[in-house]
Amino acid sequence: PEETVTGSFASFIGAARPEHLSQTVRQRSKRMILDSIGVGLVGSTTPVFDIALRYCRELYSSLAVSSVYGKPGVKLSPTLAAFTNGVATHSMDFDDTWHPATHPSGAVLPALLAASQMLPPSTKPNGLDFLLAFNVGLEVQGRLMHFSTEAHDIPKRFHPPSVVGTLGSAAATAKLLSLSSAQCCHALGIAASLAGAPMANAATQAKALHVGNATRLGLEAALLAARGMEANPLILDDIPGCSGFSAFYSVYQPKLLAAPSERHEFLLEKQDIAFKRFPAHLGMHWVVDAALSVRNLFINYAGSFSPSLIRTIVLKIPVSKYINRPFPSSEHQARHSFQFNACAALLDGEVGLSSFSESSIRRQELRELLDKVVVEHPEDNVANFDKMYGEVALLLHSGDVLTGKCDTFYGHWRKPLSKESLLKKFRSNASHVLPEEKIEAIIALVDNLENLSDSSQL
Repeated sequence: PEETVTGSFASFIGAARPEHLSQTVRQRSKRMILDSIGVGLVGSTTPVFDIALRYCRELYSSLAVSSVYGKPGVKLSPTLAAFTNGVATHSMDFDDTWHPATHPSGAVLPALLAASQMLPPSTKPNGLDFLLAFNVGLEVQGRLMHFSTEAHDIPKRFHPPSVVGTLGSAAATAKLLSLSSAQCCHALGIAASLAGAPMANAATQAKALHVGNATRLGLEAALLAARGMEANPLILDDIPGCSGFSAFYSVYQPKLLAAPSERHEFLLEKQDIAFKRFPAHLGMHWVVDAALSVRNLFINYAGSFSPSLIRTIVLKIPVSKYINRPFPSSEHQARHSFQFNACAALLDGEVGLSSFSESSIRRQELRELLDKVVVEHPEDNVANFDKMYGEVALLLHSGDVLTGKCDTFYGHWRKPLSKESLLKKFRSNASHVLPEEKIEAIIALVDNLENLSDSSQL
């Protein structure tokens, strides 16, 4: 089995050790964990989270041992807690993004938090075990995405976390539960049968289910494998005439994953994460920074921001159908609209949580700006989070043209958030549901995660 792609992945899961985590990987993954908890906490204030929580509490109640974001005293079964917390994490599209494109933390962290509380006291994983399992889940996601050139571009068919995230969750949980190599193979195979969600549900409440299901179903896959369920042990291999994981990609060229050696380098070492400054699709961050840049030029030019002086707003953006929305009518559509985010940034000088309220979306002055937007798709602006750019040009009635362009927004992996900015974001998000002393306690716990004797404290 070790000579197959699937077998090599299973062997890697079992062989990974804490000493394989470099200081860079530890620090980057702790940033991800803290940010993911923060967006999950603020996400627990959303309507879609309330729907998911009510569903779980009304229909299921057995083995209620695992905590729910933002709801002190509420416990659910481990799989449903993972599901609910996954929904919270992605409910505002505020969670981290990797390259190739996926949301890695939300698909893994809720499963590990729930599993940690599920295990009996004598087998509780410590913080270093938890950190290693988290990174195993990231590594599996990243490796799977690198098997397809299609995965490098903004997705068109399947939402990536619903695909690679489900297997990442299964791998992370399998590591935390110390499953055998054969069981890890089966966990990945079971997870593949539970994976996949279409991009057509982007910009709806159902999109949050993609991450909720990924983390829940990956956890379930590992638990089923631990109890003896079997699946195809070649699920990740490219078998002619019989699609396994290759069913999710038009081009799929898997490679063996070598067992971690003393010099093993996790993908997180090579490829940092993008953290969002405001709750919207990652592509929006380019046009917002470009819009803020041209807004400053406009104020220097006219003395204040006066929409009446603008004849046309030209957006130069990549081709991506599901985030090209001229007149969004809901918060979820607004989070996936180049036009809305550019105009909101122009009008308000910022984009934040309140930008996506119903009252903000329906403002007459915002609608008037949206009416002036024209979209262009330059050939050099490709739909790829590592190569795209955002450009906003204001064509004034005077004939003058002002232009702002963003190649790399603040928070992108090439321009990462500072520690101060990340802590500011976490404190702001967590403050919606937690008092200051608990917020600071979480920051301290995550910062000292390697030394935590019982990871279920998190």
